[in-house]
Amino acid sequence: MKNLKVAKALLPAMMVLSWLTIPLLRKKEIKRFLPASILMASVVWLEGKLAKKRKWWWYYVKIHPKLPGGFPLTWGPFLIGSIWILRLTYGKFKWYLLLNLFIDTIFTYKFVDTLKDLGIASLVRLKKYQLSILFFVKSLLLYGFQIIREKIGKIER
Repeated sequence: MKNLKVAKALLPAMMVLSWLTIPLLRKKEIKRFLPASILMASVVWLEGKLAKKRKWWWYYVKIHPKLPGGFPLTWGPFLIGSIWILRLTYGKFKWYLLLNLFIDTIFTYKFVDTLKDLGIASLVRLKKYQLSILFFVKSLLLYGFQIIREKIGKIER
């Protein structure tokens, strides 16, 4: 019971804390990086639907009966984290890859275990190295989306 209370509090807290960092960004940076981040979060959202169907991972806790368990992670830390990573490293691809590798490794090899220990979520038919590959592909997509956005539109820098 104690873990359930912690789990139900942790997910929305992570989402809210992520969004509380937005005022630290300039409006120009938000305008520049938000579209690619939203597009990528939408891809992650669809990936979550596929993952549920194929039982790649499972969420045991939801913050609301009508919202899947991955909602707070996708639309909080992933979305806002994508904006921050692009803001900090866009134009420096090597640093972008290194930062993503660092964050994704911590998530995959530490945070996934924490989610499991708290009874929030766990990997089912997906190994950690496969999750790492998924993260790497998504990081390339995010960067690619941003490149395309900047080539198509006139982005104020």
